[in-house]
Amino acid sequence: MTDSTADPLYTAKAQVAKVSGLHRRAVLEAGGEIDFGVHGPIKDFYRLESAEDLPLPVDYVVAAAGG
Repeated sequence: MTDSTADPLYTAKAQVAKVSGLHRRAVLEAGGEIDFGVHGPIKDFYRLESAEDLPLPVDYVVAAAGG
């Protein structure tokens, strides 16, 4: 029988901070920075005209999965 609570192979470490409004910035342990927020249909649906167009967090997830 195997131990189902094995140690994780990898743990991602990042810090996320609010820049302004819906603009967030993630700083990765390796030193990269990623800005994200809202754009397109999401921005339109919530009537966020004043928000800066930035990629959604899910845009990065999809890109990472494809990479």
